[in-house]
Amino acid sequence: MARNFKIVVEQHSDGFVAYPLGMRGVVVGEGDSYEEALSEVESAIRFHIETFGDEVLGSPVIEAFIAETTLLV
Repeated sequence: MARNFKIVVEQHSDGFVAYPLGMRGVVVGEGDSYEEALSEVESAIRFHIETFGDEVLGSPVIEAFIAETTLLV
């Protein structure tokens, strides 16, 4: 069965981190490139579902937004 996931990929000074939105639990992929992090998180999602079942899927994320703000702290 094919499922769609919204994946956030962040670029940091030491590489890339990717994680899916709307899943229960911690699922992360890391890599030296965007493609590597995305491939790693796809593998992690499969493993997470196979290990814990469909309950980890939560409700589907219809749309996702990235916002930026500045706070004085």
